[in-house]
Amino acid sequence: MDEVQSRAVGASRNRRAISTGRRGDKVFRGAALGSGIFVLVIMGAIAAFLIWKAIPALQANEGNFLTDTEWRANGDPPRFGIAQLAFGTIMSAFLALLMATPVAIGIALFISFYAPRKLADGLGFIVDLLAAVPSIIYGLWGLHFLVMNADPVIEFLNTYLGWFPLFAGENVGGQSIFIGSVVLAIMILPIVSSISREVFLQVPTPHIEAAQALGATRWETIRLSVLPYGRSGVISAMMLGLGRALGETVAIALVLSTVAGINWHILEPGGNTFAANIVRTFGESGDIGRSALIASGLVLFIITMIVNMAARAVVSRRKEFTE
Repeated sequence: MDEVQSRAVGASRNRRAISTGRRGDKVFRGAALGSGIFVLVIMGAIAAFLIWKAIPALQANEGNFLTDTEWRANGDPPRFGIAQLAFGTIMSAFLALLMATPVAIGIALFISFYAPRKLADGLGFIVDLLAAVPSIIYGLWGLHFLVMNADPVIEFLNTYLGWFPLFAGENVGGQSIFIGSVVLAIMILPIVSSISREVFLQVPTPHIEAAQALGATRWETIRLSVLPYGRSGVISAMMLGLGRALGETVAIALVLSTVAGINWHILEPGGNTFAANIVRTFGESGDIGRSALIASGLVLFIITMIVNMAARAVVSRRKEFTE
């Protein structure tokens, strides 16, 4: 019997071991199974609805849906593609995750292991409270404060890191993908930080005491015991944050200024995302235009599913190292 079969047999034995055969267990098992099936049915129904509504626009489209960068879904003939939207969505979400993750992990570690208990409780409350702020507030703050005051930082990045294509450009500043990414980073920071904090607090005390018994400092204890144990949980937190960044609508629609085409220079004004394009143009679109927007929403739905499935695979793989 190979290792995989051994694990399957072990899992099956564990499932039998937690079942007592009582009516309550059977009812709970049925309810849990029904809930899981219900979620799958809902997901399938959403996918079927998006495909059904997207077909008319895809049949009428005169351009290449995957590679065109222009969006003239209400034109005659309609011609539209998702290349710019996909680029703006993925780039802004990736940059936001890159900015937010180190800060969120630092906050979680400080609250969990360094801050005095009263201060930790207060900071934890504030971080959780940030997650409840409506996205339009972040968008208005980004539009009226961040856009107006970020020029020194943007010019610094352009001057000293301009050799890197992302930070190059001649007309930097304004409503750029960089500003949008900063707003998204602040929005996903509470999610990543809160979940990471809960994961770090679940590290078994014997792990920490064993490291300290060997003479490890506080940071060495965190590096050797806490971070390896909580790695899968932190990855899950990152993916949840990435999911919110990919689907954010109002804030990113307020911050970004739409300029046609893909621009790799993230410090220059311009950029667009799936969600922002939908909220901006849905009200003034005709039948084909709305169908095209639903088609773009279908792509966003697929991207989100791929991200979640990838995160699930990574977490499952890392789980073996934490057990």
